[in-house]
Amino acid sequence: MKREGFGTRLGFILVSAGCAIGIGNVWKFPYITGANGGGVFVLFYLIFLILMGAPILTMELAVGRSSRQSVVKAYQSLEPSGSRWHIHGWICLFGCYLLMMYYTTVSGWMINYFTKFLTGAFESVDSNSVPGVFSDTLASPVQSCVFMGITVILGIAVCAMGIQKGIERITTIMMVCLLGLIVILAINSTTLPNAAEGLSFYLLPDFSRALEAGIFDVIMAAMNQSFFTLSLGVAAMEIFGSYMSDDNTLASESLRICLLDTFVALMSGLIIFPACFSYNVKTSAGPSLIFVTLPQIFIHMNGGRIWGALFFLFMTFASLSTVIAVFENLIAACCDNFGWSRSKSSFVNLIILFVGSLPCALGYNLLSGITLIGGRDILDSEDFIVSNLLLPIGSLVFLLFCTTKWGWGFDDYLSEANKGTGLSIPSWLKNYFRFILPFLIIIILIQGLM
Repeated sequence: MKREGFGTRLGFILVSAGCAIGIGNVWKFPYITGANGGGVFVLFYLIFLILMGAPILTMELAVGRSSRQSVVKAYQSLEPSGSRWHIHGWICLFGCYLLMMYYTTVSGWMINYFTKFLTGAFESVDSNSVPGVFSDTLASPVQSCVFMGITVILGIAVCAMGIQKGIERITTIMMVCLLGLIVILAINSTTLPNAAEGLSFYLLPDFSRALEAGIFDVIMAAMNQSFFTLSLGVAAMEIFGSYMSDDNTLASESLRICLLDTFVALMSGLIIFPACFSYNVKTSAGPSLIFVTLPQIFIHMNGGRIWGALFFLFMTFASLSTVIAVFENLIAACCDNFGWSRSKSSFVNLIILFVGSLPCALGYNLLSGITLIGGRDILDSEDFIVSNLLLPIGSLVFLLFCTTKWGWGFDDYLSEANKGTGLSIPSWLKNYFRFILPFLIIIILIQGLM
């Protein structure tokens, strides 16, 4: 049976960008930018995105497009006879399951806060009480499990409808709404009092601030963020390569995905930094920025209920686009490897993902006494394994598979990547891909473990 593909090029780009665009773009990017001096961090981030993120992205997409299979079958069809590269495919699927076991909980928080602002729950809350709202949200097993469950059901329901009728159609609508919302929110923030100070801090490189933060730390933070923003290393992108056409080169498509991902990250800063400077809030507030700092800002704004609801609707779209993309990888893998129908695979994964996500959803209430890796709670432990181990190691495996004679090989990778019209990858980058890029990934891996 012919494998279903995307109906349009725009659909592929929006769905692939939706996978990359997630909570990290809006949650992590602004507070890391704030903690690392603003504009200088942004400059290094953009440099490393081109040097590291885009090349690895072309490799995942090349493996998918050449094989027209999900990751395990893809490795099996491209690997040299007798080799065992496909074992990494199973590790990728484990990584996707583990990623979704905590990501669905955080996505549920976004939906929860959207409903709180929409229903006016914050209208009777003063600034000092906002942290208590988030604490109560975490402490409630009912809220955590219900909104996590809503996330899982929505994601599976979209995937069950198929590539074009479900994933492409729904994600395209969400992404268009997401892009529209972020522009509206950014315009509103730039009209606030003292917004100019926030914009200056965010966009104008100031090396004195970077030196104060530690220039080496700023560079490493930018390298990390540029690498992790695209969710590379667990084949979340590979599956969409298997659905894409041969009409365009992978360098062209990868750069478009990177640009869209970067646009959302940069626009998120345009929302947050002017607001922080307008309401005298620390720009390095950390992970609490989204659920404590921003609600404190919204309740002081004119029409804050509306702006808060719109912001968390935007966050919901950002998180659900990633959920849908990763769910599709898992559903397609079960179809390819076990011969299941899409409906059976969707139902089985619904059960696995809901049950597997329960420990994290209960990790701040009924299971709050449990600590795992290095004293971390359940969510942080799962995130540590995915972000600090599986993503960099997985990216290194894809890189070696595509560039060494023991894997698929550089010539075959390059031939696939340059198929179609658009920007081509020059052959003289071979030594950069084979020697320098692995070294950079190993630095990220070592830093993550330290």
